[in-house]
Parts: sequence; C-alpha cells; structure tokens
Amino acid sequence: MEAQPLIVERTLNAPVSRVWQALTDNDKMKQWYFQLESFEPRVGFEFSFSGQGSKGESYKHNCRITAVEPEKKLSYTWVYEGFEGASEVSFELFPEDDKTLVRITHTGLESFAGHGPDFATSSFTKGWNHILGISLKEFVEKEN
Repeated sequence: MEAQPLIVERTLNAPVSRVWQALTDNDKMKQWYFQLESFEPRVGFEFSFSGQGSKGESYKHNCRITAVEPEKKLSYTWVYEGFEGASEVSFELFPEDDKTLVRITHTGLESFAGHGPDFATSSFTKGWNHILGISLKEFVEKEN
C-alpha cells in the first residue's frame, strides 16, 4: 500500500501576510505553536522543540527548513531524537480575498510506524487539526 500524506486545510479569517508572520516570526510562533529557542525562515535553518506525548512523555523534535516561498510556502523536516523515521511538514498559503486557505501536508508518517500511539497517523491528524483549527486560527483571527 502506498503511503498517503496527511493533509489538513482550513480557511482562516486573516490576510496571507498575517498568517505568514504567525508562521515565521518566533515571537508570534511562541503564542500559538511551540516554544522555539530560535527560528529563521531560511532554507537550511535548523531548529528543535519539545512536545508532549499522550502519557506525558517528552519528545524532542529536530527540524530543518527545506523550502521558503514568502507568503506562499514553508516546509521543514520533522524527526524525533532517538527514534527512527523522517517526515516533512509543509504549510501552504492561498489568498482568498481577505482570508487565507492554509494547507498543512505532512509526508513520511509511515516511517514512524511501530513507535507507539503517539506516532500514529491518527495522533498527527488530531494534532494538526488542533493546531490549524484552533491554535493558529484563534491567534491570527484575534488580531483583526
């Protein structure tokens, strides 16, 4: 069976420029995403952050930016320290008048198979739906 990417989309009531800033400005990212020590939207930049598992486990995520198209696309690798597997996350932005369609595509999730429920596609689906449908949405829409 061929691996399918996880795709989550939402239309946010905010212009592309505001959504792009939320995705690329570390001070803004800390308010809705993860606590990153530093972040620069440039290809090759590496960053890491800790995330919590369903039973309180701490997972260190190591990422490297692979694509930057201002106000259009941001992609980065997503691997877990101490675990096999590698994936890539892409945020794509599509203007719709004064709103923005945001598409998150997460590929390579099958490479994490066998590491437990926190690495299941269903866990990523829940996480990205929360991040895009609640965290990012509320952050960019409250600035209206």
